Amino acid sequence: MMSRRELILIIVVVGGITVPLAGWGVIEYTNSNAFCTSCHSMNVVAAEYYESVHFVNTSGVRATCADCHVPKEIGPLMLAKVMAAKDVYHEIAGTIETPERFEQHRWRLANLVWDKMTASDSRECRNCHSLEAMDLAAQDTRTARRHERAQRTGQTCVACHRGVAHVEPDPPLEE
Repeated sequence: MMSRRELILIIVVVGGITVPLAGWGVIEYTNSNAFCTSCHSMNVVAAEYYESVHFVNTSGVRATCADCHVPKEIGPLMLAKVMAAKDVYHEIAGTIETPERFEQHRWRLANLVWDKMTASDSRECRNCHSLEAMDLAAQDTRTARRHERAQRTGQTCVACHRGVAHVEPDPPLEE
């Protein structure tokens, strides 16, 4: 017969393994393109992504939504997941649920992403791209010159590469 203490120990051990694994499973699922593009408002940016160099390119390397929008480090990742709840809220509340409503907010939303990428020194871009590893001699002169200057001045990727995976929105017209 098992003692109460032994039963509690087994429950704690099993729970201590199961809960983090289930939590990580939820994080992995919410990082999937299927989940990211399941909202009506994301259909617009999903279509752009499927036409971009991040989806189809000569090397066959594909960046997913999470590769560009979710940090790899656990602290920033958890913060990003908490902040993403506002997108779910706005989808449910109807703020961005249709392509037309999404377009009304697109400039502001794009700037939020660009500001986040600038503040993190384009951390998610640098998970795949490294200025130090680039063969500048293999690039055209203009591109090589810009990458060399970016490396020298510490410029972030998003300063030049807005609109790589999604259409860069036009700023709102002044009234």
